[in-house]
Amino acid sequence: MIESTTSSNHQLYPIRTVSELTGVNAITLRAWETRYGLIEPIRKESGHRMYRQSDINRVNEIVGLTARGIRVGQVKEFLDSKKPERNLTKNENPNQNRWQTGIDQMLGAVIQFDEDQLEEVYNEFVSLHSMDTVTVNLIEPILVDLGNRWARQQGTIAEEHFFGCYLRNKIGARFHHRTRPSLGPKLILACLPNEHHEIGLLLFALAANNSGYRPIVLGANMPIDEIANAANKTKCDGIILAGRINHGSSALRSELAELALNTKIRVMIGGGVSAAEINVLKKLDIVPLGHNIQLGLKKLSQLIPSN
Repeated sequence: MIESTTSSNHQLYPIRTVSELTGVNAITLRAWETRYGLIEPIRKESGHRMYRQSDINRVNEIVGLTARGIRVGQVKEFLDSKKPERNLTKNENPNQNRWQTGIDQMLGAVIQFDEDQLEEVYNEFVSLHSMDTVTVNLIEPILVDLGNRWARQQGTIAEEHFFGCYLRNKIGARFHHRTRPSLGPKLILACLPNEHHEIGLLLFALAANNSGYRPIVLGANMPIDEIANAANKTKCDGIILAGRINHGSSALRSELAELALNTKIRVMIGGGVSAAEINVLKKLDIVPLGHNIQLGLKKLSQLIPSN
C-alpha cells in the first residue's frame, strides 16, 4: 500500500523479492535497468543485483506511469522532467498531460496550504473518474512526490499532516456513503502498533469495498491482541495490516505469529514493513502485499476471492 513517506534505504533486497513485491518479473526488471536506465541496483562482487527501498518505490512508480499510458521508452524522460507543459508525442495518451497537471496543481496547493485549490482540483477529477482511477493517477503520485520531498529535506511535517487530514476527511466521507456489499468476504483492516499513518490503509479499504469485499476498518496504531479479538467477534475471512517501517521488534513478531496461529484466519501485511520483513512474514505464513494497492488487491483476490 502506498504511504506518504519513504522508508529506510539501508536494507537490500534480491531481485526475486522485488519481483514478488511489485509484480514485475525479473526479466522486465533487468530490461528496465540495462535497456532503459530506469533503475540502478547495487551489484555485489558475485554479480547479483541487490535493490534498495528507493528502487522498489521507483519500480512501483514506473508501473503506475505505464498503467496511465506512458510508454516504457518515455518513462525516464518523464521522470526526469516532470513538466506537464511539454509536447506530447503522437503515441502518448493526451489524458496523461491533464493528470500530471492535476498532480502539480495539488502538490502546489499542499505546499501553500491552500485547501480551496486542493478542493477545486480534487472535485474536478472525482466528477469525471472513478475513485479507483483517481487514486492510481492522482493521489498515489502526490503521496510519492511528498515522500520524495521529505527524503530530499524539501518538505515539512506540516505539509504531510495537511494533506493527510484533507485526504482522511475525503476518503472517510466516501467510505461512509459507500455502497456496502451484502455478501462477499469480510476483512479486518488495521495499522500495526505505533503506525499512525492510515491513508494507505483507507485507500485500500475503499478499493477493496469497490471490489466486493466488506471491510471493517480499525484505523491507526492497533494492538495486535485487540485485532485478534475483533477478528474472532466478526468472524472475518481475512486480516490486513499496514505499516510503513520495520520497528525491529521481536515482541511484534511474536504477536503476529500468535495472531496467525490463534485466529486461524489468513493474515496479510502491506506497506514498507512487508518488504523489510518479507522473509520473517513468509515463515509465519503471513502474506506480504507490498505498497501497490492494485497489486495488493490482486494478491488478496487470489487468496480470498470476492465472489
